[in-house]
Amino acid sequence: MTSPKSSKPNQRNSALNHHLTAVKEGSRRFENAFQGVARMILDDEIEKVVVNGKTTYDFKIFRTGKKHTIGMYDEINSFVSFAKDSAEGGSSKEMAFVLVGEPGNGKTFFVELLCAKYRAFISRDENRRYTFRFINMDKLGHYGRITTIESQTYEDPMILAMNLFEERDRNTAYLAEHGGFTDGEIEKLYENYRPMGACSGYIWNDIRTFTDGDINEMLSFIEIIPVPLSESLGTVTGKYPAKDKITSSAVDLLGEESIQRLLHITDTNNPYRFDLRRGALARVAGGGIHFSDEIFKNKKDLVQVYLGVIQNRAIEIDGYKWPIDTLIIATSNNSEFNRFLAEKEEAPIVDRCRICYVSHNTNYRMQEGLTAYAIGSEAKTTLTKEALHQDPNLNYAASVAVVLTRLPRSEKLTPIETMKLAAGEVAGEKSIKTLAEVIDTLSQDPDITKRFGQKGMGHRNLGRAIQLLGESSETNEGRCMVAYDVFKTVERVVLDYVVDANERAKYLDDLKIAKGMYRERIMTEMFNAYMDEPFAIRKDVMNYVNMIIGIDAENLGPDKMWKYKDPQSGELKALKIDERYVKSVEERIGLKTEEQRESFRTSIRKIYGQRISVDPNYDFMDNLELVKAVTDVRLKSDIAGAGSLIGALANRTNEENQKLYDRMITTMLNKLGYCRTCAQKTIEYFCTQEDEA
Repeated sequence: MTSPKSSKPNQRNSALNHHLTAVKEGSRRFENAFQGVARMILDDEIEKVVVNGKTTYDFKIFRTGKKHTIGMYDEINSFVSFAKDSAEGGSSKEMAFVLVGEPGNGKTFFVELLCAKYRAFISRDENRRYTFRFINMDKLGHYGRITTIESQTYEDPMILAMNLFEERDRNTAYLAEHGGFTDGEIEKLYENYRPMGACSGYIWNDIRTFTDGDINEMLSFIEIIPVPLSESLGTVTGKYPAKDKITSSAVDLLGEESIQRLLHITDTNNPYRFDLRRGALARVAGGGIHFSDEIFKNKKDLVQVYLGVIQNRAIEIDGYKWPIDTLIIATSNNSEFNRFLAEKEEAPIVDRCRICYVSHNTNYRMQEGLTAYAIGSEAKTTLTKEALHQDPNLNYAASVAVVLTRLPRSEKLTPIETMKLAAGEVAGEKSIKTLAEVIDTLSQDPDITKRFGQKGMGHRNLGRAIQLLGESSETNEGRCMVAYDVFKTVERVVLDYVVDANERAKYLDDLKIAKGMYRERIMTEMFNAYMDEPFAIRKDVMNYVNMIIGIDAENLGPDKMWKYKDPQSGELKALKIDERYVKSVEERIGLKTEEQRESFRTSIRKIYGQRISVDPNYDFMDNLELVKAVTDVRLKSDIAGAGSLIGALANRTNEENQKLYDRMITTMLNKLGYCRTCAQKTIEYFCTQEDEA
């Protein structure tokens, strides 16, 4: 090291040494792309969740931000395991991660979110990536007017430090002397060793010849700079979308000979005559993520290029090599992938890929988040720029309609039972184990599209249905996106976009089931409106649950009053146990004998014991059978049956019926989030006999 008073060229000697010291102290890092991605994910919060009866992990980094991934638990787990295995030097290091699935199920969205998170992670000072450039090149005499040359593949300064001399021993001695690294630390650094790229190595040799091998003099030609993070430049994270057969070429990935450089460089053997930054790979070669969208849509010779890059992790042109440090992640749809597999000679590329089959989201509760994305977060207006209201049941109706199309038919479960179990809810006597068995059986099928959640209406189809709803004259005239109308637009999308006749028939059947579920929800909403309270049914359901818990209590007096501690508020509450009400609810469920009743009560008590300890706000509203029974009993006891309420609302010739109708409309407007259009249409629908289960 020279003294601080030395001349300016020698002051630059400290650039690399300063970097070495910073890495030793921990203020800068030297790690490969896999280690960076794995550290980013695993250093964030991780939670255990149960999905379809199996325990899995939820990585919170993918659940933050305005628009984040919803569901995809198995797929994200596969990716994290792949990155972790690669970071630990496993076989994944020589593979690409390929997401295969139906169009519109979130593959590209997930990869783009990952890239955005990684860019944000790398932009933090302690994680920033550095590279080097050669300066004062004009002094060498045969580089024309080129004065600075940046490492084309954004090589880390540590790669330069490991290749300063031709002998490894001298390099390790330099690291120990100028970086202060111990033997163990040097060994660890060398786990990520790679030779310098063809042009960097060639230029470094030129500099060695020019300076007669004086290392201090040689280092005066080096400057350390941070890798640019601009998304639009495609550095650190870059995307290569599949192009058609004529316009795509290997140049787009690898780069090509640069005529501009040849005008300056007199030595025709100099590999710097190749412009690697013209290709997508070199720009992410310094610890970045390369995203190949629809990889199997590319023509064969381009896929062969990928095979070489994935296997050797190097860009090769005319026998020159540039080692790269890149995580390669790709997407493909089922049909393209199957076509590719059918061509047996293409087996080596698939052999180099970790294939992850992406299913559609099958949890209708989570689908409500995805449906909200499709509806949009901005305030909507009609074509005449008036405010456009959304029916409070719109999201539910659309979510149930699309999720049911994604669930395969099974002899063990009805579609509604499958849907409820997939959302972690109660489905009568059927347990989550039954669903797990169904999923396991389906996963044995070699035809991927027959597996659980692999076929169905994707996010784009849902988006189309919402668009059709927004453009319809009823929506614009009534200034409201009415929930029931979404079934018509989903049906239109099925008829227009689903080609396979069997699939179309299944989807239309699923739509009928979805309408039946919407009907059940409307019954509950009508009762809440009638009772002039948003959570009237919820209260009555919890009353039933508390009554069957207290019915055998020892401290129950002859007045049938039972005192209990409310788990939500922690207050002591008193409840009068009404055995007639309890029996009426159980009769509605279809429980005739004492044994059946006792068995049902035991199952409810068991669920109560399991759920309340974890979630004190659990309210049994996901138990459709129980909610329907309570609704029917309350409608019957309060207003002599739903039939008479329908009669009263449909026939408003007398003043009393008109008052009831007006009162219910007022409650719906003020307390339940309806507008006049959807309130009237919902009551109208309630008064018809359509979609009765």
